[in-house]
Amino acid sequence: QAAAPLHPVAVQCQEAQVVVTVHRDLFGTGRLVRAADLTLGSAACLPVAQSAAESMVTFVAGLHECGSTLQMTPDSLIYKTSLSYKPTPSGNLVIVRTNAAVVPIECHYPRKSNVSSNAVRPTWAPFRSTLSAEERLMFSLRLMNDDWSAERLSNGFQLGESLHLQADVASGDHVPLRLFVDDCVATLSPDRNSSPQYALIDLSGCLVDGRSDDTTSAFISPRTRQETLQFMVDAFKFAGDDRNLIYITCHLKVSPADQAPNPLNKACSFNKASSLWAPVEGTGDICSCCETGNCP
Repeated sequence: QAAAPLHPVAVQCQEAQVVVTVHRDLFGTGRLVRAADLTLGSAACLPVAQSAAESMVTFVAGLHECGSTLQMTPDSLIYKTSLSYKPTPSGNLVIVRTNAAVVPIECHYPRKSNVSSNAVRPTWAPFRSTLSAEERLMFSLRLMNDDWSAERLSNGFQLGESLHLQADVASGDHVPLRLFVDDCVATLSPDRNSSPQYALIDLSGCLVDGRSDDTTSAFISPRTRQETLQFMVDAFKFAGDDRNLIYITCHLKVSPADQAPNPLNKACSFNKASSLWAPVEGTGDICSCCETGNCP
């Protein structure tokens, strides 16, 4: 189908190559992305053409080029690649105004019953091309019961109890994702910037509340699934305040599941027995900034 704001990426699976046409209004917002920020495949191939109006960008690559991969099934040859959009700052070097995006692309070719009687060699005719479109990720943060089997019916706690918090993301058709909790702050009003406030998780995934005396707050390890992160926080109240209601606001994010955790994408708990920070996954050094405070 033609590339248009509702379908900003069009794919043609040809006999020996794939042609990808990208509308620069990639997100349908009217804000055009820069052609230089678009690449094809793991080899980051550059576009071969841009329309006169400069609203369309075209990639042409051989089926084996640009780092594509081949999967064989009993009936099909499946060539897989992806279109990547990585925004770079322009003008103002401090901020970007769009998200990065990866659009998986597949070309399927039949392995049987597709030889032309007039040809010297087989002619492979594409019968299907699939395209995974961008969709909004659905994040959730829930209070769970003590065995994590279901959402907790009550949000009331006594001091001395533990809050079981579970963060999830519904990944849909995206590449496999791993969820992280970047930060969590407790306040007495829904405004996360209000005062007083208390940081439970900070520094890109350090559960700093577990560093306090007389607390067992920690992430649950190992995970039940990559799209879920569970953690426990001992119940508390703000000193000198008689209100019973506390708001907890968390910033959740994802990274590709095949990307190794790093100081920016991590889930670290403080182990009082060893006096060391330990990650849910990854090497211990990614948590060292939890102690120094110099995290990204």
